[in-house]
Order: sequence, then C-alpha cells, then structure tokens
Amino acid sequence: MSKKWIIPDIHGCLRTLKFLMENQIKPEIGDELYFLGDYIDRGPDSKGVIDYLMSMQAAGHHMRLLMGNHEDYCIKAWEEDKKHKGFLGLRSKTKIQKEWEIYGGEQAMESFGVESPREIPEKYIDWMRKLEYFVLTDDYVIVHAGLNFKAEDPFTDTRSMIWIRDYRVDSSKIRNRRVIHGHVPVNLEFIDMCINQPGYKFIDLDNGVYFNDRTGYGNLVALELTEMRYVVQSLMDEVSFKAG
Repeated sequence: MSKKWIIPDIHGCLRTLKFLMENQIKPEIGDELYFLGDYIDRGPDSKGVIDYLMSMQAAGHHMRLLMGNHEDYCIKAWEEDKKHKGFLGLRSKTKIQKEWEIYGGEQAMESFGVESPREIPEKYIDWMRKLEYFVLTDDYVIVHAGLNFKAEDPFTDTRSMIWIRDYRVDSSKIRNRRVIHGHVPVNLEFIDMCINQPGYKFIDLDNGVYFNDRTGYGNLVALELTEMRYVVQSLMDEVSFKAG
C-alpha cells in the first residue's frame, strides 16, 4: 500500500532532510510526498535542498510542493533586485532584500555563492514560482501556514496561506477537513497531541528544525497519513542562524 508523507519546513537543512528521507521515510515511486514550503533560509544549504527535491522530481516521485513565505521573500527580493538600478556603479540593497536577510536570506545567498538576490540562477526562481499554495484531499487541507477563515471563501486569500499565524478553524468552510500546516514552530509534545486527537481541527508539524538550542524543538518531523504515525529526525546540520 502506498504511503502519504507530509514534510514541513526544511529551512536549508539538507543533511537533516536526506537522513529523514533515506533512513526513515525511504519513499517508493508510488508514494505521495507533500512538502509544506520553507525549503530555504536559516540553514546552511538552501540550494542543496532545492537541488535534492529537483532530483527527486526528475526520478519520478509523486510530489506536491507548496509555497512558503520564505520562497515568497526570495522571489520578491530577486525581482526587486533585478529592477533596481545602481548609482555611479554602486548598488544598494533593496528594502525587501534587507528584510529577507533578517529572516535567513543571507544564509540562502551564501549557499548559492552569491552576494545579491539577482545573482541567484533563474531556474531556482522559476521552480519557486511554480509552487502550489494548497492541496485538498478528502480529509485534509494541506497548506504552509493556514487559512483566513474570516474570508467568505478562505481559498481566495493566498497571502494568508503563506503568512497567517493565528486563526480559528471554521470547519463549515472546508467541508470538515482538518488543516495540516507548518510555518509556526511548536514543540514535539504539541505535535503529538495534534496528531493523536482526531477531533483537533488542525495539525502543526513545524518543530523548528533550525532551533538547535531549545528543548522539545530542533527536529524535522514527517507525518504519514494512511497510518497517522509520525517520525522524527533530529538536526544533522551545522546551523549558525540565531532566531530572535
């Protein structure tokens, strides 16, 4: 029987992702793999993470890849930097680049070996642009951050899908599906509670993989939907980013 795995925020932690995929998930071609976004920033190898996911796509794995707010930041920083004109041969950072760097964009650019967003090869930007905002199954809404249930139709607000942090689920607007998301790091105890209480309306899978100094955090968690079981991969990367 094929498996359905959901993998949340990777944040440039390639070694951790590879350990999770190759030692715990061990996906077969017939399995379904859902990635919740935030592949880049903070960890040491954003480029390597995207290359790894691209190689899995090329090998024929069934993958649904969602947009995260960090990919959104990267795309916008790249686009603004491309339009930005220097003065007397000098180029200053755009406002969006400065913001992106605060949240891990600096580490992402280092992984690409570049000093400005505009130098990131366009194939990676195109890959990010093609990411989906949500996936619907019979029982779940799979999304990066969540949904704006104050809207008449939550599926019209794509910005909230990648940025929202606080929301109250209105099950009537999503046909009683449970929401599965990442984006907001929570501890393992809370993740376990979300998964193992069927009446809980959402499941947050983000354990803050780059938090290498917080008890209950610092892992990459993956949820298998057919058996509702999860696996935990501890951080294997050297992370220099410090969250504020």
